[in-house]
Amino acid sequence: MKTKSLRSLFLLPFVFSAALLAGCAASSSSAPPAGQASAEVRQVLAPSGKLRVAVYVGSPTSIIPGATPADTRGVGYELGRELARRLGVPFEAVVFPKNAESLASIKEGRSDITFTNATAERARDMDFSQPFLDVERGFLVGPKSPVQRQEELDRPGSRIGASIGSTTEATLNRQFKNMKIVLTPTLKAATDMLAAGQLDAFATNKAILYEMSDALPGSRVLPGEWGFEHFGAGIPKGRDAGRAYVRQFIADVKADGAVARAAQRAGVRGVVVPK
Repeated sequence: MKTKSLRSLFLLPFVFSAALLAGCAASSSSAPPAGQASAEVRQVLAPSGKLRVAVYVGSPTSIIPGATPADTRGVGYELGRELARRLGVPFEAVVFPKNAESLASIKEGRSDITFTNATAERARDMDFSQPFLDVERGFLVGPKSPVQRQEELDRPGSRIGASIGSTTEATLNRQFKNMKIVLTPTLKAATDMLAAGQLDAFATNKAILYEMSDALPGSRVLPGEWGFEHFGAGIPKGRDAGRAYVRQFIADVKADGAVARAAQRAGVRGVVVPK
């Protein structure tokens, strides 16, 4: 599936009004004081002349589209917009239906930055900042599920959904030996499969699980966690001259509370902002 910027999101199953498009442009038009970023840093981090921020729909850690700028939320969306402001370049949210596609866009240099779970595997394809958000991993069960504890899911024949290309897919069976992993193309598809009883549970970070649960009445996020995802800012390989600036940016937005405020506005649950 081709990528879509906020200027063409009408092709996705989300409708963005003209006000949102205008708001995106306005959010980048207020440049920071001169001297915050050198010309070299701006060129390295935004080689096209604008900062292309890869985000994917359905996760409050990335982007939850809204009909207006005030309604659009997401930690990655807000941090990307703020980084563009500090660099003094236009902001463009490049929106994907799933995270695997946003990661591929960073690897291929079609996007300039993303905010995602920083794993050793992903670090082969991009350079990460230090973590700015830690999110619990968990399970979501459907409305008719009798399961009360995550340990009950670790049995032969148990069908556990995981997004294609996610870190969940790669790590779940290291801890749970008996469940069957069922790969799902999108979060919407996973929610529909839970509703239809085609999955016994869906596994990912709790920020996503709570968002899915809100859309599926009667579903439940099980208590406990089976690990954490550590979110960092990822940029394409070869942009070494911008790495220090990105690290300083992450340190600043953690220290001044911008990460916590973005997470609160997005309704992110199951998270910790690391010190």
